[in-house]
Amino acid sequence: MSDRTYYAPAGGLPPQTDLLTDRAIVTEAYQVTPRGVLRDIVTSNLPDWNTTRAWVLAKPIAGFSTTFAQLIVEVGAGGGSDKPEPEAGVESVVFVLRGSLVATIDGTEHVLDAGGYAYLPAGCSWTLHNRSSDVASFQWVRKEYEPLDGVAVPEAFVTSDDAVEPTPMPDTDGAWATTRFVDPTDMAHDMHVNIVTFEPGGSIPFAETHIMEHGLYVLEGKAVYRLNGDWVEVQEGDFMWLRAFCPQACYAGGPSKFRYLLYKDVNRQVSLTGSILGRSRP
Repeated sequence: MSDRTYYAPAGGLPPQTDLLTDRAIVTEAYQVTPRGVLRDIVTSNLPDWNTTRAWVLAKPIAGFSTTFAQLIVEVGAGGGSDKPEPEAGVESVVFVLRGSLVATIDGTEHVLDAGGYAYLPAGCSWTLHNRSSDVASFQWVRKEYEPLDGVAVPEAFVTSDDAVEPTPMPDTDGAWATTRFVDPTDMAHDMHVNIVTFEPGGSIPFAETHIMEHGLYVLEGKAVYRLNGDWVEVQEGDFMWLRAFCPQACYAGGPSKFRYLLYKDVNRQVSLTGSILGRSRP
């Protein structure tokens, strides 16, 4: 049983006396969903899931995400699904925020406690259930897999935050590190879902501007994030979407570590024809 703790929303509604001002913002380059807007009224039910609700953080729509969907899924006691993924060509990463879930992958059971991580390739057979008496919550990242000629589809695997040693970024003395669950040079993978950790005072010391689209869910701590020239305060439980080529940087002011789950699309040529281009246009 992991002693890791991560932020997961609990729903509810604020009192009528609260001010309406919040940090939620949508722009052409980025979006911020602060944890305070993840309330009961904005949850969705998912087909073929029972005792479950979800906060949909990102989905492919005009002017927003083009490569992925991301959800926070809350599974009540005894809940889950025997058919969680309705699309055969979609790969997934499941990362448990709280509680305990049982993933059955190609007939083998795996217990995922908080910090548990499962990569589920397109076409694999898997189920997910909460067999405990407590609520469990997880991050669910979904992406249409882009196969490569002559390269086999990646295999499913299960690991955890605790099981993978973070890799310090060069020239940072460990102030900035990345927990990589997949070998970055493995061309079979067309997405990475990593954990980025900053010690108090750590930073991204330049404006990253790159082709990868991002989904960031803050697991722990707080920081100020530069998004397309704006400095935005974020804290555990917040979600950010960054379009391709959105300039970004970060400063973790403390007092604790700042950690987030990071999605990015990788290892594929830029597509100029076909359905991928058509889907990304308004």
